[in-house]
Amino acid sequence: SQDALLLLASVVEAHRLQETVRHALQNTIPSLECVYLYLLEAGTNRLLCDDPTHEIPAEGKLRDGVTQQKRCVCAGLPAAELHQRQHTHLATPLPPNKQAVIIPLVDENLGLVIAVLLICCQKLSDQDEQNLSALEKHVTVACTRVRTLQKNPTWPPPPLSPALSQNALRCSEAIAQEDYWELDRKILQLCGELYDLDAASLQLKVINYLQKETQSQCCCLLLVSEDNHQLFCQVVGDKVLEEEISFPLMCGRFGQVVEKKKSITLQDISTEECAQLCSLLGVEAVSSMLCVPVLSRATGHIVALACVFNKQGGHRHSASDEHVIQHCFCYTSTVLTSTLAFQKEQKLKQECQALLQVAKNLFTHLDDVSVLLQEIIVEARNLSNAEICSVFLLDSVSHELVAKVFDGGLVNEEEKEFRIPADQGIAGHVATTGKILNIKDAYSHPLFYRGVDDSTGFRTRNILCFPIKDEHGEVIGVAELVNKTNGPWFNRFDEDLATAFSIYCGISIAHSLLYKRVHEAQFRSTLANEMMMYHMKVSEEEVGRLLARGLQPTHTLHPAFAQFAYTPRSLPDDTTPTGILSMFEDMGFINTYKIDLNTLARFCLMVKKGYRDPPYHNWMHAFSVSHFCYLLYKNLQLSNYLEDIEIFALFVSCMCHDLDHRGTNNSFQVASQSVLAALYSSEGSVMERHHFAQAIAILNTRGCNIFDKFSRKDYQRMLDLMRDIILATDLAHHLRIFKDLQNMADVGYDCKDVSHHSLLLCLLMTSCDLSDQTKDWKTTRKIAELIYKEFFSQGDLEKAMGNRPSEMMDREKAYIPELQISFMEHIAMPIYKLLQELFPGGAELYERVAANREQWTKVSHKFTLRGLPSNNSLDFLDEEYDLMQSQGAFGDDPPSLNGCLDDGK
Repeated sequence: SQDALLLLASVVEAHRLQETVRHALQNTIPSLECVYLYLLEAGTNRLLCDDPTHEIPAEGKLRDGVTQQKRCVCAGLPAAELHQRQHTHLATPLPPNKQAVIIPLVDENLGLVIAVLLICCQKLSDQDEQNLSALEKHVTVACTRVRTLQKNPTWPPPPLSPALSQNALRCSEAIAQEDYWELDRKILQLCGELYDLDAASLQLKVINYLQKETQSQCCCLLLVSEDNHQLFCQVVGDKVLEEEISFPLMCGRFGQVVEKKKSITLQDISTEECAQLCSLLGVEAVSSMLCVPVLSRATGHIVALACVFNKQGGHRHSASDEHVIQHCFCYTSTVLTSTLAFQKEQKLKQECQALLQVAKNLFTHLDDVSVLLQEIIVEARNLSNAEICSVFLLDSVSHELVAKVFDGGLVNEEEKEFRIPADQGIAGHVATTGKILNIKDAYSHPLFYRGVDDSTGFRTRNILCFPIKDEHGEVIGVAELVNKTNGPWFNRFDEDLATAFSIYCGISIAHSLLYKRVHEAQFRSTLANEMMMYHMKVSEEEVGRLLARGLQPTHTLHPAFAQFAYTPRSLPDDTTPTGILSMFEDMGFINTYKIDLNTLARFCLMVKKGYRDPPYHNWMHAFSVSHFCYLLYKNLQLSNYLEDIEIFALFVSCMCHDLDHRGTNNSFQVASQSVLAALYSSEGSVMERHHFAQAIAILNTRGCNIFDKFSRKDYQRMLDLMRDIILATDLAHHLRIFKDLQNMADVGYDCKDVSHHSLLLCLLMTSCDLSDQTKDWKTTRKIAELIYKEFFSQGDLEKAMGNRPSEMMDREKAYIPELQISFMEHIAMPIYKLLQELFPGGAELYERVAANREQWTKVSHKFTLRGLPSNNSLDFLDEEYDLMQSQGAFGDDPPSLNGCLDDGK
């Protein structure tokens, strides 16, 4: 029944537990004859029964039930297991219509039997079984509660005050003898009504009960704050206050009640405190009072002061009144504190949601610091219920606090900003210490300056000032809240809220300042790019001069222009753009893709100007690589292997593949922590990504987009192809895919396989990039001069940085013939061997690379030094070669090589 459950819910003492359980079972199972409860003794494994006093034996049916943790029904127990007083009802054998039931009660959290019920009853019906199972759970909870309280050193409650303790105890005995059960009945009825989730509603019910039972005119609960610094009141008598009242708990007799945990009466408090109570209660006078501390059952700390006033009939409150109050909170304090905690959690949840909304609001104003500061002021004022708010930013250079916003508005336009020293006043103190400062009485604080209040008539009552820090914990600003509007001062909750709020402020302000710096950097970058493009700018006169020559057939540039043996470096530098246009025309790109000639000429000249002038990676290298792509198209019938757009992408990529090369490699960019490394190092292939980015920049320049007639789909594919092809010029990438290239060559090229297209494009780009190795010996030897001149310049830079360059970059350690032979054997020859396997027409390329490798072997005996000679020339290696040439071994004299001759020649 409900009464039985209420009894179980209220029991807190072991000696009353068995009686309460018996009463509950008798109300649930009418045929019950007897009940015995065995409770696990704290710190041991003994299961003890109080009435009669004995314990479960170490062996037998009772012990088996404990071990197995299962209910057991039997026709009685052996007499040896029972106390003498139990024999009549439980000794075996029992009559056929009776049974003994052993019910172990298990604490699920501990996995342990904490109690055992032993009952004798008639055969149970299905309804009886159902009721017993339900009651079993409630009994388990009651046993768990009693055992927990037995372990709590703060239980039982503290003694009564000295003036009342003896009388209260005698009265308690009288009540226990006369109407203890009646008092329990009333308190259980009250407990049954305490189901509200609102703390104020619960207090109303408890206060109503106390007023009635103590025959008092008025009652209130003074709740103690978590930090024990404040008392606050939400309900007085039958009225819920619109705004809770709070006052300090730093002195007076109420503070002693909390400290000493002892009750007081009206005679114990001062006249001032009495007047404060009259104001609180809204009465003219207090004739009698009793203030009783309320303890938390969980912590033993004082959580409230229960106060009753003006006992009816003009009498003083007695010890029996104190007992009634203590008895009430013995059962209701847990519910009250749990509800207060729940209410606090709900408030925290709401505040967290508010903070999330604040974060959303703040992070939508990152583009303007002034607007952001205005938003911070509004949000801070709303969150804390402050009258005024100000925000200062710390100027670390001048060591001043700067305010551009006051109370939601900008500083006077003429003044622009307001500055104060960063080490003065309340704001300065917080900025210096980095700690929050809560001032409850501004005028009594030594750091507060009253001059502003005196001149304006404004009165500052209290201040909450907190630091705003960045992600590194450095103070970047200070916020100051003035005058709490819904309380006497800012409380601990406001401090916690301000601390959380300041984190959002710090992040948003730091990001806003970063956002501003990024914008400024973008503007500077745009300006620098505009300046670069201006100096790279191609004039209309240059375009006109280039087009005036017309689209010349390639054979007019040189009869052997389309042969592998031709050396493109023999073409004069100012003729190379004409050569590019001629190759565009001969490969059919201009007609196929409807390229405007002015756009094409401007693009070619822009690409030429986009190359710097390092010894090797310059425009002449890009022209040579592009020419080799043309040779592959003409001699190996690439159209049978690749789509037209892929061949077009390969040729344009050859033109652009080393744009803005600085004469240093990827590892140098990373080691020197260059701007390029900062941009691209996380993706790898630093320089190659920069070359592609420069190509895109030129295409985006007005009048340079040779793909402007492309569909959107083809345009995107062209850029994707260019990116992949240019990235393939990184030899590290080539080495990663070499096995895949070998497998493709072994199984044969498949035009329908997309991956084969991609692999072939990479192979062709690498073969174009290294094509100088396929020319005659003098070209190869001259190219080696340029390459090592560039390498050694990087090595010198690395030494100046304090780093150790690799051997090929170190002019004091590099042995050029050995390095060249190794490069040709491990890199160049395998590449052209693969090309020969895929394109039989490319056999001569492999043969020429092999011949050059052999020539390096022949001349190595003449190379006795490390690095380059003092004149940076390797001409001395040509004596034997010249002798063989004079004997006609190589045919006609090779042409002069543009971009390969020394400065002195």
